[in-house]
Amino acid sequence: QVQVVESGGGLVQAGDSLRLSCAASGRTFRNYKVAWFRQAPGKAREFVAGISWNGDITYYSDSVKGRFTISRDNAKNTVYLQMNNLEPEDTAVYSCAVADRLLVDAQQVATGGYYDYWGQGTQVTVSS
Repeated sequence: QVQVVESGGGLVQAGDSLRLSCAASGRTFRNYKVAWFRQAPGKAREFVAGISWNGDITYYSDSVKGRFTISRDNAKNTVYLQMNNLEPEDTAVYSCAVADRLLVDAQQVATGGYYDYWGQGTQVTVSS
């Protein structure tokens, strides 16, 4: 069983930055594909960013491209989401998801159903 724990959320003002962390257990962490999803009140969960097992390939939703950066440190079993120039529309619970399987394309990376393990989420609130 893989445990996933997010941290780093908080309350910030528009234009500020935050860095979220996702720590996952497991001896084969470096094999996992990892992504961030978010869910705002009353809205469906949406894909934010994803990263390949070695960090060479990254994916972003159009709404965060150019502002958010996903990265990973396999030595620390941790994936990061650096969020810059935050907007009130970024307010949501951010969850980390881990896939212990092959994801063949961007569509699968962006689909929550392909992920095997999820964290509890961390709240990000951006005030205007």
